[in-house]
Amino acid sequence: MNTDAVRVLGEEAARLGALVVHYSTDYVFNGSKASAYAETDTPDPQSVYGRSKYEGEVALAKANPRHLVLRTSWVVGAHGGNFAKTMLRLAGERERLTVVADQFGAPTSAALLADVTAQLVRQHQREGGKGFAYGTYHVTAGGETSWHEYARFVIAEALAAGKTLKATPDAVAPLSTEQYPTPAKRPANSRLDTARFRDTFGLRLPHWQDGVRHVLQQIL
Repeated sequence: MNTDAVRVLGEEAARLGALVVHYSTDYVFNGSKASAYAETDTPDPQSVYGRSKYEGEVALAKANPRHLVLRTSWVVGAHGGNFAKTMLRLAGERERLTVVADQFGAPTSAALLADVTAQLVRQHQREGGKGFAYGTYHVTAGGETSWHEYARFVIAEALAAGKTLKATPDAVAPLSTEQYPTPAKRPANSRLDTARFRDTFGLRLPHWQDGVRHVLQQIL
């Protein structure tokens, strides 16, 4: 699905002369870099998911030059399951929580991605595709945090909004990745450098806390 479906969409869009906007992931990298990943860094996926997403990127680029691949990470929204909702549920059930503290990224709201996409499509329509900067870009909210600090932030915001919880931010203990193994390996570093995107399209990417606050306002 992450590869063949993307290739077919790219082929059909190319036949119609249409733009394709495809969302990809930080999982295309191995997560070992000390700083944020740039678009020029060589992908090295460590999971089936990451490998299939990268293969989808390659397939789309071959099928249709009129494409945008937007790599993002830690997506959170008001609908469906996500980390913030899980933390609120657990904080309502338990007095103490443990959360991984040695994986880093930027929680990015689905609303931000939708808004960015709409603005890119409008730019493409205005320019008629002539001179438009197709290609791969990193798009995440500004700033960075760990899952541990992210959980503390969510709980603090919920309490400030009047939500009744058993756990407080101080009751969230840090945990290492080794102490919390998962079937699919998560990158330790999910930070994506968005400078190329911002410089190319002149769009501002708000801090991750702004997006998470907006999501919490909708779900609390």
